[in-house]
Amino acid sequence: MSKGIARGRSRTSGLTFIGILLGFTSGAAQTPALRKLTLDDVYRFREVSAPELSPDGGWVAYTVGTADSIKDRTTRDLFMTSWDGRQTLRLTTSPSSEGTPRWSPDGRYLAFLSDREDPHEVQQVWLLNRQGGEAERVSNLPGGVSQYAWSPDSKRLALIASDPDPDTVATGTDTSARRTPPIVINRFQFKEDETGYLGKQRDHLYVLDLASRRATLLTPGNYNELAPSWSPDGKRIAFTSKRQADFDRTNNWDIYVVDASPGATPTQLTTFPGPDMDPEWGGRGPAWSPDGKSLAYVQGGSPKLIYYAGQKLAVVPSAGGPAKLLTPTLDRNVLSPRWSADGSRILFLLEDDRVTQLASVPAQGGTVQLLTRGRRLVSDYSAAGGRVTVLASTPGAPAEVFALENSELRPLSRQNDGWLRGVQLAPVEEISFRSPDGTAINGFLVRPVEFQQGKPVPTILRIHGGPVYQFSNEFAFEWQLFAAEGFAVVAANPRGSSGRGEKFSTAIWADWGNKDGQDVLAAVDYAVAQGVADSTRLGVGGWSYGGILTDQVIARDQRFKAAISGAGQGNALAGYGTDQYVREYEAELGTPWGNTEAWLRVSYPFLHADRIVTPTLFMCGDQDFNVPLLNSEQMYQALKSLGRDAQLVIYPGEYHEIKKPSYERDRLKRYVEWYGHHLKGQAEQAATH
Repeated sequence: MSKGIARGRSRTSGLTFIGILLGFTSGAAQTPALRKLTLDDVYRFREVSAPELSPDGGWVAYTVGTADSIKDRTTRDLFMTSWDGRQTLRLTTSPSSEGTPRWSPDGRYLAFLSDREDPHEVQQVWLLNRQGGEAERVSNLPGGVSQYAWSPDSKRLALIASDPDPDTVATGTDTSARRTPPIVINRFQFKEDETGYLGKQRDHLYVLDLASRRATLLTPGNYNELAPSWSPDGKRIAFTSKRQADFDRTNNWDIYVVDASPGATPTQLTTFPGPDMDPEWGGRGPAWSPDGKSLAYVQGGSPKLIYYAGQKLAVVPSAGGPAKLLTPTLDRNVLSPRWSADGSRILFLLEDDRVTQLASVPAQGGTVQLLTRGRRLVSDYSAAGGRVTVLASTPGAPAEVFALENSELRPLSRQNDGWLRGVQLAPVEEISFRSPDGTAINGFLVRPVEFQQGKPVPTILRIHGGPVYQFSNEFAFEWQLFAAEGFAVVAANPRGSSGRGEKFSTAIWADWGNKDGQDVLAAVDYAVAQGVADSTRLGVGGWSYGGILTDQVIARDQRFKAAISGAGQGNALAGYGTDQYVREYEAELGTPWGNTEAWLRVSYPFLHADRIVTPTLFMCGDQDFNVPLLNSEQMYQALKSLGRDAQLVIYPGEYHEIKKPSYERDRLKRYVEWYGHHLKGQAEQAATH
């Protein structure tokens, strides 16, 4: 229930800046400590993303997100740093956010998306001339632009733009004058988090001529197109779509190619019954080989396994023909493929146990080569001019942009060095242990900043979302805040997690809370055995599937003295038809009327709420269509009916991902206070503040 490499019913860590990034320990994190991390560091944190090398490899542009405490929103601006790291320039300063930087192939312009000055408050394409001057808006599509790609000659842009809402009546351009008629639902999947109710609007492929500013529709009709990519000769555009009847009922994405001229008919290239270039895994979309003869992409696993299936690297001839898997025996997820400049290799991100690396494989298949190493997460990359940059993080440093040189990473952006230089961080230790049935489970242990051996401390079991996701060697603000407040943190990647192959992920199929519940409890047993966790002062919590599994754990085990269930669910029956996962529900559990036993099995927390004695804080955004608020309300009401200690916190106007900075700070504050109240004595709690 989120985005990125994770898949499934909850893919968020809970905070936009926590992410699931793996890490590179910077010098800033190693300097002498001056103070502990505090809640106000939420406003100092900078989220770096979207590195983009200029065609000559001389500069890298990227996005920097900062929390504005006055306007109570996160604003994203564009920066660029020279390859030698000596110059860093801020490119945008407008009140609106800018993102998705893309250099024109001739190096003259840097394009970006922004909703600045748009009467419909949607994103349009803007150009910054490298010679200087103000940014210029070049698109004007009422539904807004979500994705774009430069043509090889730098004269056109392929755009993915949405239909405007046909049911909204507006007076002029004043959005306050709009009258909204009743919502009429006809679709099988009719809800999507942040989008809202799904209607007749579609995302179409356009070509924008920059000289005339005229946008030409290439793909009219009743389908959604995504991830455009130009052929090297500029004559064709590849994209992904589900161009089939009742596409809501399937995740069968395919790759198509269409001539870049009006009236052309798209040609379907892939025929695998599962997802080819699923938007969750594909990065920028299908990647053309330099000679234009092939497209590289990510092929999903068996469609029956939905988001539990593994992802493989594949190529398909651009003129049509059978696809070829390049990593058929690699039982690890791949994503974001791109070709090397000479066409001899394909680069991609490779997810492994608690790390993600940049890797490559010969274009004809063969041995996978790691291009980055170490216990870190590489979450994005860019290659141009014979050079490569990566976005990477470690437990000691948030994500920054690095130059990749001979398998070594050289810092380019240093957006977080300033505030980190004065902060004492807790060490993050990788751990391994056995679940009761002997299964090896891996995870992390964080001791408090001032931990003394032989003195067990209150400890919090944190559970990740997904479930097909994993905690990685990343900078986790939440963990560091807990450590600064005197808590230890233990975090496991239980069965169901990604990073260890398809069999490990599918082990919890239609049986949530059983094996994965045993695995996370084994993490607590490990922390106690190590002399870190005080067995009488244990807490548990997570967001999304982390909240779902928290509900499962406290219904099955009464050892915890405090729990926080964020955007969780205790009654799966309440999810059917009220969230965005109807297709996945029916694939994994069947229909409630056709396979009632499975639905009752995964609804264990609600149906056995009388077994819960743990004081529990429930939290959710009131606009969440991923794991809707009613799920938290049900569990809260059940515990209140039983006379248990429970509280419900609702964030107005927020979706599954809490984005407003004041709400992010509030949530962290409530985490610390709830755990502190139930796991610490008054004197101990006062001593940490």
